Amino acid sequence: MRALDSLGAYLAKCGLERPLLELVKIRASQTNGCAYCIDIHTKDARAAGETEQRIYALSAWRETPFYSDRERAALLWTEAVTRVGDGVTDARFAEVREEFSEKENGR
Repeated sequence: MRALDSLGAYLAKCGLERPLLELVKIRASQTNGCAYCIDIHTKDARAAGETEQRIYALSAWRETPFYSDRERAALLWTEAVTRVGDGVTDARFAEVREEFSEKENGR
């Protein structure tokens, strides 16, 4: 529980905009197959102003035109760190870090 509290505190101060954080949470929940979490995070995303179209298309984000380069980078990184078996590589980090500040990168 402490780890989750720490993560929540970090996310509140990291500088990422709330709609982006909600997209990331939904995508991580989809990747993990957590129906409860998907339900919670899609409700939170709607409350943050996210559109139904973008929420519904999130599982196929690579094939849709609905997301910015910044959002795509965040979704790519979310999948990398959520799918532990795929591994987080320096190349993947270099690919996504251009879209985020040092603070947002966790440095």
